[in-house]
Amino acid sequence: MTETISVRVRAFAGLREALGASDFAVALPQGADIAGLVAKLAADYPQARLPARRFTVAVNRAYAAPDRVLADGDEVALIPPVGGGSGDVGARSPRPLFEIVTSPISLDEVAARVAAADRGGITVFAGTVRGVTGEVSTDYLEYEAYPEMAEAMLAQIGDEILTRWPSVAAVSIVHRIGRLKVGETSIAIAVAAAHRQDTFDACHYAIDRVKQIAPIWKREVGSDGIAWVEGPA
Repeated sequence: MTETISVRVRAFAGLREALGASDFAVALPQGADIAGLVAKLAADYPQARLPARRFTVAVNRAYAAPDRVLADGDEVALIPPVGGGSGDVGARSPRPLFEIVTSPISLDEVAARVAAADRGGITVFAGTVRGVTGEVSTDYLEYEAYPEMAEAMLAQIGDEILTRWPSVAAVSIVHRIGRLKVGETSIAIAVAAAHRQDTFDACHYAIDRVKQIAPIWKREVGSDGIAWVEGPA
């Protein structure tokens, strides 16, 4: 009898809807890899049309290659293209620097997370919900995330900034999920340094990286219909 393992599969956004489930267990033969899991899912859920979809896979909250061998109890996340959408805790803030939240974001509160007596320059970037994109009108957006991994990716971005710009003392990135109305803030990024130089570039870098690697998705709801907004491959 072939020994088997059990892995936990989590699916998000459009993949969750296509599979009809967000969190389920899959039994696999010992030594199975990610490619084998995806092949099994494609056979078990033909309606999802997995071979025709773009997505990446994370194992235990870290992106992984198709030949990654799985172990019993692994958590495997199927991650569609993100919606295109640990730092220095020296600010002594009671709130974490990198956070996924469900309540409205206060820009002043996010700035306070990185403020300190020796930091004279704080740049804050806010991303808000647009009501019009080209010829498309938006009534509201619905944001979804893989929270545990998303917060880890936001922290990674903070670490990248501290390495890339040594003058930067602290970074905070807060992203809201759930239903957001036009004009509401979906993301706030605060970068602090002794002086203002580099803080603007660091904010620009941070929002670009969030759109590249953070497992956060948005669904656009408007008069033209409902659709998940996917970034580039």
